[in-house]
Amino acid sequence: MATALQSRTRDPQIILNALAHRVPHLITETEPTLWDREIALLLRDNSVMTRDTAERLLGQAIAYTITAMERKGVDMGVGYTVDVAVHALILDTPLYFALCDEYNGGQYKHHAPLIERRCDGTVTRTADILRDNGFAVDDELWAMDAAECSPCDNKVPDSH
Repeated sequence: MATALQSRTRDPQIILNALAHRVPHLITETEPTLWDREIALLLRDNSVMTRDTAERLLGQAIAYTITAMERKGVDMGVGYTVDVAVHALILDTPLYFALCDEYNGGQYKHHAPLIERRCDGTVTRTADILRDNGFAVDDELWAMDAAECSPCDNKVPDSH
């Protein structure tokens, strides 16, 4: 008897909140979860952003960051839209270090963007790689910058 394979989508909110034991000092009464903290930071720094947009962007940024760590050497890049949330994650260094500990074998994953944006379909390919890595992809967000990507310099060891 054949059994159907079930695929389960990885939930960025659950993934992020599961890191709380690594950075308990970041949890507060006003931001009771790491997810809430990152959303609050996105909203603080991007006053025109709605909570819904912040949640969509954060989910895609987590998917991208983890996939970049798990798929070493795979050519990936994000467009400007998703990159806003990727930078928010990286700037919250205790949380970013916790992500590196958990998903990059304890090694710091460098962020070394190239100056010039590439226009070669990398953004669209990256969305497909995220999907292949078990994440739901917000196609609308990735399509916004599909023509222009902000890839990282492959000369910097273990960078995204």
